[in-house]
Amino acid sequence: MTLIAPFSFLGGVNPSTGRLSGSDEVSLAGKVFAFPFGKGSTVGSYTMLEMKRAGTLPTAIVNCRAEPIVTTGAVMCGIPLVDGVDVSLLRSGDKAAVDGTAGTVEIEGVEWKSVVTCILTKGDKFLILKRSGKVGTFRGKWAGVSGYVEVGEEPIETALKEMSEEVGVDDALLLRRAESIVVRSGDTVWEIHPFLFEVANGEVATDWEHTEHRWIALEELSDFDTVPGFDRVMKVLIRTANP
Repeated sequence: MTLIAPFSFLGGVNPSTGRLSGSDEVSLAGKVFAFPFGKGSTVGSYTMLEMKRAGTLPTAIVNCRAEPIVTTGAVMCGIPLVDGVDVSLLRSGDKAAVDGTAGTVEIEGVEWKSVVTCILTKGDKFLILKRSGKVGTFRGKWAGVSGYVEVGEEPIETALKEMSEEVGVDDALLLRRAESIVVRSGDTVWEIHPFLFEVANGEVATDWEHTEHRWIALEELSDFDTVPGFDRVMKVLIRTANP
């Protein structure tokens, strides 16, 4: 069970049934419960204790950031609590294995893939490319130059290789690289390594992976149907490039 908002056990759940307040169907009993962080009164810890007595506790809790109320309740009730997890990557219905001692969360059937996304800039314009029907993922959507990071390969090596292969650019100047961004689409978690390169001119030679390309201003990005996480890549690169 995953929530994207902060949660309070006091008032947020019926301890006798384990059902979320306002819901006759959604129960936390016997489930892994993921939410960003706890909020509200310290009585929430004792609400968790009531749930333990009633047999309605979740089997484990996963947080982005653990805070004292939920942490205390988890200790009192003896249930695993793991924090430091981006709960936006979890979905209600996922089968999760939580190890409170090791501090790990594993999701059955979800694959992790590491890719690069290279944004090429020329003046105040940025290059986007429309993915062809021949690629394996996100056909017809717009993206930057991208590719899988192979085993034993550094992301910067992948970035330079993909620019050469996909758009025929071998002399771009690296302006910025940002911390990786993690997004989930279906049963795949994508770790995206963002790079910003500057080119001297707008001449590109696309390969079979793309059908169109455009040089656009940042404010035009919302007009295009882009791959998951692409807007975040653009924002983090442009923000770091223009502090």
